[in-house]
Amino acid sequence: MSPKDTVLSGYKAFSDGDMEALGSIFHRDCVITVNGDHKLSGEYNGFENWLNNFLSKIPEVFPNFNLEIVNVTAEDERVHVFVRPTADNLDSYAVHMFVVEDGFQTEFRIFDDSQKVSAALES
Repeated sequence: MSPKDTVLSGYKAFSDGDMEALGSIFHRDCVITVNGDHKLSGEYNGFENWLNNFLSKIPEVFPNFNLEIVNVTAEDERVHVFVRPTADNLDSYAVHMFVVEDGFQTEFRIFDDSQKVSAALES
Protein backbone atom coordinates (compact mmCIF):
# COMPACT_ATOMS: atom_id res chain seq x y z
CA MET A 1 0.00 0.00 0.00
CA SER A 2 1.38 3.44 -0.90
CA PRO A 3 1.82 6.13 1.78
CA LYS A 4 -1.15 7.99 0.26
CA ASP A 5 -3.32 4.85 0.43
CA THR A 6 -2.26 4.27 4.05
CA VAL A 7 -3.24 7.82 5.02
CA LEU A 8 -6.55 7.67 3.16
CA SER A 9 -7.38 4.37 4.86
CA GLY A 10 -6.99 6.24 8.15
CA TYR A 11 -9.52 8.88 7.12
CA LYS A 12 -11.92 6.09 6.13
CA ALA A 13 -11.47 4.36 9.49
CA PHE A 14 -11.99 7.66 11.33
CA SER A 15 -15.12 8.39 9.30
CA ASP A 16 -16.45 4.91 10.09
CA GLY A 17 -15.64 5.33 13.80
CA ASP A 18 -13.28 2.34 13.61
CA MET A 19 -10.56 3.36 16.06
CA GLU A 20 -9.01 -0.12 16.01
CA ALA A 21 -8.41 0.12 12.25
CA LEU A 22 -7.19 3.71 12.62
CA GLY A 23 -4.77 2.75 15.37
CA SER A 24 -3.41 -0.16 13.33
CA ILE A 25 -1.78 2.17 10.78
CA PHE A 26 0.10 4.23 13.38
CA HIS A 27 3.60 3.15 14.38
CA ARG A 28 3.75 2.37 18.10
CA ASP A 29 6.25 5.23 18.58
CA CYS A 30 4.39 7.73 16.41
CA VAL A 31 4.27 11.42 17.29
CA ILE A 32 1.14 13.47 16.67
CA THR A 33 1.54 17.24 16.94
CA VAL A 34 -1.37 19.69 17.10
CA ASN A 35 -0.36 23.30 16.47
CA GLY A 36 -1.61 26.34 18.35
CA ASP A 37 -2.06 27.31 21.95
CA HIS A 38 -5.40 25.85 22.98
CA LYS A 39 -6.39 23.03 25.33
CA LEU A 40 -5.93 20.33 22.66
CA SER A 41 -2.61 21.66 21.32
CA GLY A 42 0.59 19.81 21.96
CA GLU A 43 2.49 16.66 21.24
CA TYR A 44 0.93 13.24 21.67
CA ASN A 45 3.25 10.25 21.86
CA GLY A 46 1.61 7.10 20.57
CA PHE A 47 -1.85 6.49 19.15
CA GLU A 48 -3.43 5.60 22.53
CA ASN A 49 -2.34 8.94 23.99
CA TRP A 50 -3.85 10.80 21.04
CA LEU A 51 -7.01 8.66 21.11
CA ASN A 52 -7.60 9.20 24.84
CA ASN A 53 -6.60 12.86 25.04
CA PHE A 54 -7.70 14.27 21.67
CA LEU A 55 -9.94 12.08 19.53
CA SER A 56 -12.20 11.02 22.40
CA LYS A 57 -12.92 14.69 23.16
CA ILE A 58 -14.13 15.61 19.65
CA PRO A 59 -17.83 14.74 20.13
CA GLU A 60 -18.00 16.91 23.26
CA VAL A 61 -16.00 19.95 22.14
CA PHE A 62 -17.00 19.92 18.45
CA PRO A 63 -20.68 18.85 18.26
CA ASN A 64 -21.62 17.31 14.91
CA PHE A 65 -17.99 17.23 13.80
CA ASN A 66 -17.30 16.49 10.15
CA LEU A 67 -14.03 16.32 8.25
CA GLU A 68 -14.06 16.83 4.49
CA ILE A 69 -10.99 16.03 2.40
CA VAL A 70 -10.44 18.84 -0.11
CA ASN A 71 -7.13 17.77 -1.67
CA VAL A 72 -4.34 15.23 -1.20
CA THR A 73 -0.72 15.59 -2.27
CA ALA A 74 1.82 12.80 -1.83
CA GLU A 75 5.53 12.64 -2.52
CA ASP A 76 7.68 9.75 -1.34
CA GLU A 77 6.87 9.11 2.35
CA ARG A 78 5.15 12.47 2.91
CA VAL A 79 1.43 12.99 2.47
CA HIS A 80 -0.32 16.35 2.84
CA VAL A 81 -4.09 16.47 3.15
CA PHE A 82 -6.01 19.76 2.87
CA VAL A 83 -9.18 19.35 4.93
CA ARG A 84 -12.24 21.30 6.00
CA PRO A 85 -13.23 20.53 9.59
CA THR A 86 -16.73 21.70 10.51
CA ALA A 87 -18.95 21.39 13.57
CA ASP A 88 -21.80 23.33 15.15
CA ASN A 89 -19.15 25.71 16.52
CA LEU A 90 -16.45 25.47 13.82
CA ASP A 91 -15.95 26.09 10.11
CA SER A 92 -12.32 26.21 9.03
CA TYR A 93 -9.56 24.66 6.93
CA ALA A 94 -6.43 22.79 7.94
CA VAL A 95 -3.47 20.88 6.55
CA HIS A 96 -2.61 17.45 7.88
CA MET A 97 0.95 16.31 7.21
CA PHE A 98 1.90 12.65 7.56
CA VAL A 99 5.14 10.71 7.32
CA VAL A 100 4.59 7.04 6.43
CA GLU A 101 7.43 4.56 6.82
CA ASP A 102 7.17 0.80 6.20
CA GLY A 103 3.38 1.08 5.99
CA PHE A 104 2.95 2.91 9.31
CA GLN A 105 2.29 6.56 10.08
CA THR A 106 5.26 7.68 12.16
CA GLU A 107 4.45 11.38 12.25
CA PHE A 108 1.21 13.35 12.00
CA ARG A 109 1.14 17.13 12.24
CA ILE A 110 -2.10 19.09 12.32
CA PHE A 111 -1.79 22.67 11.05
CA ASP A 112 -5.21 24.14 11.74
CA ASP A 113 -6.62 27.63 12.14
CA SER A 114 -5.82 27.57 15.83
CA GLN A 115 -7.63 30.86 16.50
CA LYS A 116 -10.88 29.39 15.15
CA VAL A 117 -10.30 26.15 17.02
CA SER A 118 -9.57 28.03 20.24
CA ALA A 119 -12.75 30.10 19.84
CA ALA A 120 -14.78 26.94 19.21
CA LEU A 121 -13.33 25.30 22.31
CA GLU A 122 -14.39 28.30 24.40
CA SER A 123 -17.97 28.33 23.08
